[in-house]
Amino acid sequence: MLIVIAEFMDEAAVADLAARHTVHYDPDLVDRRDDLLARCAEADALIVRNRTRVDAALLAAAPRLRAVGRLGVGLDNIDLPACAARGIQVLPATGANARAVAEYVVATVMLLLRGAYTHTDAVAGGHWPRTALSGGLEVEGRTLGIVGFGAIGQLAARLARGLDMRIAAHDPLLPADAPAWAEAGARPMELDELLAASDAVSLHLPLLPATAGLFDAARLARMKPGAVLVNTARGGIVDEAALAAALRGGSLRGAAIDVFGQEPLPAGSPLADAPNLILTPHVAGLTEEANVRVSSLVARRVAEALDTPP
Repeated sequence: MLIVIAEFMDEAAVADLAARHTVHYDPDLVDRRDDLLARCAEADALIVRNRTRVDAALLAAAPRLRAVGRLGVGLDNIDLPACAARGIQVLPATGANARAVAEYVVATVMLLLRGAYTHTDAVAGGHWPRTALSGGLEVEGRTLGIVGFGAIGQLAARLARGLDMRIAAHDPLLPADAPAWAEAGARPMELDELLAASDAVSLHLPLLPATAGLFDAARLARMKPGAVLVNTARGGIVDEAALAAALRGGSLRGAAIDVFGQEPLPAGSPLADAPNLILTPHVAGLTEEANVRVSSLVARRVAEALDTPP
């Protein structure tokens, strides 16, 4: 059977698949759409990250397709109803990159609240902004508000509690009597209540019609003055122009954004010159360790799907 891998994957996992099936591994195939469609004509499985559009055109070009492996957890680039209608299994790497994302969240919250790490050039140039940088904040006793309290949010909560932070969380899909609340030491709150109480807010939501634009200017204005925002979830949840305005106006202390409405971030984005802002290229879930875990999990799940009779 043929497995097409259209984005980068750990080489050991690729080798494991190649020992059992024919594999076409081209991490740049995602950028050559016509070649991708041609390769999928004989594919029994396709493995992607977040950039490959598994849409109607691709599915029509792949009549033999039985499984789509997703090297990550977000599925907004995959037409799930169309896959279900064809009986195509969609296999995400649920939980495999949780640690990487949770560590990113806690690290950037600490960076943003402390505010002392953005003046390297000034210090190297002989300046000494010690007084200006002496007003950083410690995280002890401050509240981390987590919006979307699944596996990643719960792990971020556990790491933050190790730094003596308080945890507030909002997740309408998690029952009030779920053990996760107590296990994570989290206080469940309604969204606007959480925003008003939190010194830092971290987003862990899927991009759905109900969450698109959820953090618009009005909702950002409900955040605690001087709070910081971290988005490692999906672009489109945060109104980027509104966030830039909130940072320029000083109502927010800072933000870290790893995901964007358009990726790569286009020239002229309102985020380009916003102050107190950390921008990273959708890498919160990408570490050496996470790539190994994600790749091996997806390889195993795809192999199992192909080994199971249709």
